[in-house]
Amino acid sequence: MRKSRKELADRYLAFAHREAHGVSPTYEIYATSAAENDDLLDRLLELPDGKQQPNLLFASTRHVVGLPDAGLDFAQHALAAWDELRPVILRRSTQTNEPGRCACLLPALAQFDEPLAIIEVGAAAGLCLLPDRYGYDYGRAMLRPTERGAPVFPCKASNTTPIPTSLPEIKWRAGLDLNPLDVRSDEDMQWLKTLVWPEQTERYSRLEAAITLARRDPPNVIAGDLLEKTEALAAQAPTDARLVIFHTAVLNYVAPEVRKEFATLVHDLGAEWLANEGANILPNVASTNMLEDRPGAFVLSHNGCAIARTGPHGQFVDWL
Repeated sequence: MRKSRKELADRYLAFAHREAHGVSPTYEIYATSAAENDDLLDRLLELPDGKQQPNLLFASTRHVVGLPDAGLDFAQHALAAWDELRPVILRRSTQTNEPGRCACLLPALAQFDEPLAIIEVGAAAGLCLLPDRYGYDYGRAMLRPTERGAPVFPCKASNTTPIPTSLPEIKWRAGLDLNPLDVRSDEDMQWLKTLVWPEQTERYSRLEAAITLARRDPPNVIAGDLLEKTEALAAQAPTDARLVIFHTAVLNYVAPEVRKEFATLVHDLGAEWLANEGANILPNVASTNMLEDRPGAFVLSHNGCAIARTGPHGQFVDWL
């Protein structure tokens, strides 16, 4: 059923108040501007539902025509360039390939016998396929990168989080995505950088460093659907390595019945399954009250059991 204009306006206001407030004053203003402009809302309503989200609109606008000058209204700025914006919105998606999420995955990866073979579903450019090539600052412990120029990701770890003392041995790695991004493509990487919110300058710098690192030895990311290609990709993994299949903020883009099929598929493959998703995405794994004091957090689970609360961009990890 098609949304009403009011429903879409409410979605943008909710984004302004719950997600952007206190994090990005720029996007809070933009979301409010969009919510109050009927012409822009009507243009958005002509798009498929999955293309109406705030992050995609803002990133596409920045990618095509940049930020509006100070004092100018965002909605009018976007409307003036709508003929250029629309094809970008339809072609692109919010593939937030945040490598800082590796800081949340690392304590879980360290629980498995090495060497590891890892597959990321929804890998985008594959930057999260390189957890052994980055450094990490957990506050009470630090793992320094072994490669020159590698980023060090800050992550506030709870006292119970089992911080590893060394980086994992990864023997083989591969990614799967409906629309992979190529780390060697300047256009793809510019799009990825545009997805970083305007005020997050340090995160932007770390992303640039991760891209530079990945370009030295690009990860293998193939195009395909998670139900159709995961098994074939897993068959390529070396048999003397422990297979780990993981994903972050991916299952919210597929139907609930597909999530169930995917869980069964991973189980049948005998792989370790790490899912880093919103609490309502896998309701049998986590309940929303698990996040009462951490609104907006993700839940990291292992083989269907919740093991940690995590920051959506790797800002923190609270072991359960």
